[in-house]
This record gives sequence, C-alpha cells and structure tokens, in this order.
Amino acid sequence: MSNRAYNFNAGPAALPLEVLQQAQEQFVEFENSGMSLMEMSHRGAIYERVHNETEQLVRELMGVPDGYKVLLVQGGASTQFAMVPMNLLKPDQAAAYVATGSWATKAIKEAKLFGEVAIAASSEADAYKRIPSLDELNVPGNAAYVHLTSNETIEGTQWAEYPDTGDVPLVADMSSDILCRPVDVSRFGLIYAGAQKNLGPSGVTIVVVREDLVGAPSMTVPTMFRYDTHAKSGSLYNTPPSFAIYMANRVLNWVKAQGGAAGVERLNREKANLIYSTIDASGGFYKGFANADSRSIMNVTFRLGSEELEKKFVKDSEAAGFVGLKGHRDVGGLRASIYNAVPLSSVKALVDFMGEFARTNG
Repeated sequence: MSNRAYNFNAGPAALPLEVLQQAQEQFVEFENSGMSLMEMSHRGAIYERVHNETEQLVRELMGVPDGYKVLLVQGGASTQFAMVPMNLLKPDQAAAYVATGSWATKAIKEAKLFGEVAIAASSEADAYKRIPSLDELNVPGNAAYVHLTSNETIEGTQWAEYPDTGDVPLVADMSSDILCRPVDVSRFGLIYAGAQKNLGPSGVTIVVVREDLVGAPSMTVPTMFRYDTHAKSGSLYNTPPSFAIYMANRVLNWVKAQGGAAGVERLNREKANLIYSTIDASGGFYKGFANADSRSIMNVTFRLGSEELEKKFVKDSEAAGFVGLKGHRDVGGLRASIYNAVPLSSVKALVDFMGEFARTNG
C-alpha cells in the first residue's frame, strides 16, 4: 500500500501491515463461524481458544517461567499504577519507586494514595535525561516492592540493565518496550504493559505476576482491582476486551515470525542506530535529549536550535507524509517512536528527510 503514512506515533502506534490486513480479512466472519469474533460470547469455545493462545504466546515469547500468572486485563497501565500498591502494599511497608520521568512520576503520585512511598533513586535533578545507575538505588528495609519504568516514552530514556533488588520484588512498567528485546522475567515480581505501543491496539493490558504475589490484599480492594480475581478466572471474570486481545494475538504471532524478542531487537537496534547516528553526525543541528548511555531504542527524542525551527520540522515532515514527530506537550521538542512494528523503510525515509532538512535549514 503506497499511501501508508510514515507512522512514528507514540501510542496508539504503528501495527504491522500484514496484521491489519489479516484482521480485515477475518473481521466480518471468523473461521467459518458465520459471525465476527467481536460478536461472539467470551464463554464460547472459539473465543476462548484465541484468549488462551494469546496467554500462551506471551509466555512463550517472554520466556515466562513456571510460577507466574499471565493476566489480560483492562484499564491500561494507568490502572496498574493503582492496582500495584493496592495489591502489594501492606500497612507497615513502603512502596519504593525510581523516578525517571513523566510516567514514573504518575505512578508515584498514584501510589501515594495508598500508603508510604520512598524514592529509591531519581534523575529529576538532571531533567530526567538519564536512567540512574544501579549503585544509586537506595531501597528501604521495609520496602514492599521496587517499581521502575522500563522505558520513558516522553523523555526517551530506557533501562539498559535492570537492578537486582534481592528479596524485594521488582515491579516494572514495560508499556513502551515490552518484547522489544529479551528480558529475564524471573528477575521480576510483576511486569505490566498497556498493549497499544508494541503489542496491539489500546484496550488490553498484559500483567505477568509471580504467583506468591497474587493473594488477598491487606487493604479493602474492589473485586475488579484484585489480581486474584483475574488469576482465578483466567482473565475471564468479566467480559474481556475481545477485539484488543485478538489483535494482540495477531501481533504476538507476527513477533514470533520475526524471530521472537531477539529477532525484533536486532531490527530495533538497527533502526535506533540509524537515527541516533544522524543526530550525532549533524554537527549540532540536531541535539539528542537523553544522555547517550540512557538512550531508548523505542523513543528517540531530540531538539533543534529553536522552537520555530522545530515547528517548521514538524510542518515539513507532515507535508512529506510523516506522522507523530512532534514531541510530547510536557517537554516539547521532537520524538520518533520506533516500536517493533515501525518498518525499517520508514526509519530510512526519516533519516533521509532529516538529512535534507538539515542541509536546507542549517
């Protein structure tokens, strides 16, 4: 399809073209059933198979070991900001958080509604341009868990290596970098991710949680906000977001066909290196926002010499068929989100555009 935009949206984000085409083919009638999957009962055998296969694909592609539950829930990562402390925090404990940017800050704000919060490390003094080093972490002795944001979409920073928190469960918001690279799930107590960046459309959230952390919360928690509710029912306690789960299923199968997490990581690093090399070789025309050792392979953030020039970059890029390159309103600047499904051809087109824009505006 020659009229496809160069989609660099931060989320909802690009989906694989072949997945969209497959969904189009299957939308009106799914597997000779006489109806769309969207019309079926979530208690029926056909949907249940798709549902269970989606969970198994998450297990396979992430290498989820025994002793973990995979949940498919609604509400996005923003709901998890509350569910994590509601389910894991006890009255005599503190929730430890690493403050790395906009999304970590929102998670901290939510956790404070439910109990004591300790900041284990922060890069606020450096305008969130970096990920704290592992030796900066100061975890209190009464910590219920340590929470980090694996990738900050707005600032464009990403953990290159995760901390070892010992007996204290490590909790990670991986909404914007889940399955962009292999991860050792056994190092985490809980991982959550909204699907709308790397796994599908908005509507479903993946939660991978160690079974010993799934139990009766110490505080009064509504039924729908308890992990044990969803764990006991196989994520079918209530009507699930069936279309979003179906699309996640298709995207997960696509990731598997690319060689799994290791396969997409190779492509993701090639895409990121192309853009970062263009920034670094521009003689200062483009200025990367994140420190070099904290750069994300999912969200490339950069600035130009003036806001006026940045506005011109956005305007000219949109005229050339690029979408989503304007930075988040909270920080400004420019951002290219290059999630798993963003094709290498789009990144090459962007690099060519950046080179020409620097030549004509430098």
